[in-house]
Amino acid sequence: MRLRRDIPMLTLRIAGMIPESIVDGPGFRFAIFTQGCPHHCPGCHNPQTHDPNGGRLVSLLTLMRQIWRGRDHIDGVTFSGGDPFCQPLPLYHLARWCHRLRLTVMAYSGWTLEELRAKPECLPLLNEIDMLVDGRFIIARRSLELRFRGSSNQKLYHLHHGTILSVE
Repeated sequence: MRLRRDIPMLTLRIAGMIPESIVDGPGFRFAIFTQGCPHHCPGCHNPQTHDPNGGRLVSLLTLMRQIWRGRDHIDGVTFSGGDPFCQPLPLYHLARWCHRLRLTVMAYSGWTLEELRAKPECLPLLNEIDMLVDGRFIIARRSLELRFRGSSNQKLYHLHHGTILSVE
């Protein structure tokens, strides 16, 4: 599969990325840590990602090339942060492209699923997400026993085109 030349020249502000993460979702994942988060949860694991002007800009094509190179060694891509839903348009295009590679797409958000569904600009991205961890991190409800979650108020949704398949 060729890289998509028809994708607009979009950029994404990121704090960083991990080409082969084993802690940011099931299997080996290409993890992208977006920059910018309005939630500012006390005890956040990535407080350096809060400033929407921090991090660095990267083109979507640059990220696509890196994912393409590692596609045979990963099971999916994870959008973390920061809050990925602060930059829904470029991530929507990236998620659609990842699905064409048969990679799963997981996202973390401080907004709940209900809050995301009320944001029209987030719906296209939400419809491309296979797994969503939603809700703010609450330090008083912190747990190391939860799969892919930091606090017990957060839910892990398995989705298909925005429809809930199951909830953990």
